Amino acid sequence: MEICILKPGVLSTIQDLGRMDYLNQAIPVSGATDQLSARIANKAVGNSEGDAVIEFTYAAAEFKAETEILIAYAGDGATFYANGEKLPTERPIFVPAETVIKLINNPDGARTYLAIAGGWNVPEVLGSKSTYLTAAFGGYEGRILKTGDHLKSSENLSETSISILNRLRGNTIKYLQWSIPKALLLPKDHKTIRVVPAREFTWFDSQSIIGFLSDSFSIGLNSNRMGYHLEGNKINRIKNDELLSTAVFPGTIQVTGSGNLVLLMADCQTTGGYPRIAQVASVDLPLCAQLKPGDHIRFSEISKEDAEFLYIEREKELARLTLAINSKF
Repeated sequence: MEICILKPGVLSTIQDLGRMDYLNQAIPVSGATDQLSARIANKAVGNSEGDAVIEFTYAAAEFKAETEILIAYAGDGATFYANGEKLPTERPIFVPAETVIKLINNPDGARTYLAIAGGWNVPEVLGSKSTYLTAAFGGYEGRILKTGDHLKSSENLSETSISILNRLRGNTIKYLQWSIPKALLLPKDHKTIRVVPAREFTWFDSQSIIGFLSDSFSIGLNSNRMGYHLEGNKINRIKNDELLSTAVFPGTIQVTGSGNLVLLMADCQTTGGYPRIAQVASVDLPLCAQLKPGDHIRFSEISKEDAEFLYIEREKELARLTLAINSKF
């Protein structure tokens, strides 16, 4: 299976679930910013959830099916259209050769993930197919996708993928009626982000802590896959001890020397010298991944135990969904 990129969009890269084994060598996790959407897209076509996907940022992208393809997409940044027909999200779609698919902007989010049966066939670098643009490695030649790029799927299709393909194969676009609704795996309030107090939480005055957990913050224009700069009331320190560079991770919220907040994202560094006020609960990172400059969010405190419970419950639900899909084929 093969596609050709006709328009690459704002920022389109190959990603998977990232590299976890090289943090001690200062290699960031990278990977899909919205891992839940990436996993859902892969599950829908019978892939392993860690297979490579294309991460599209916003829309204005377009590609052509060079051969027949079995795909699925998930995420809130764009809606797929082919021949004037809106293609449904979060389910397998068969697309005949020569079909052109356009991504139309969805104002509800920022990123959309395209999975193909077998996963995108690019080399592994340090145990992952994810693109790390800063160091120009991984993904497709270590860079963003460009017009004219040809991308192929792996030929190693799962039995589930083969069964879905055989059921849908034909001369027209076809898709199954079932879907994997991401909305059921997320809280209804997409603008309240649950956080766990971090190691330096007590380094800030009480008024700042109250403001952090009650005020609204907006996503700044200079935000990207490395991190979001948040605009809002300043956070004031009462403890000015020198902080040696210490571990950070996607979802860490740091306070800069000027009192501003930075929410670290997929391509963030592995250590940092700014104090950490909080860590986003893993289950809410997909909400952060869909934020755009100008969006407003609030933070709500939960315990480490609650964050762990929510994570385990979501993983159980995803496992049940996988079992249900495999049992259909």
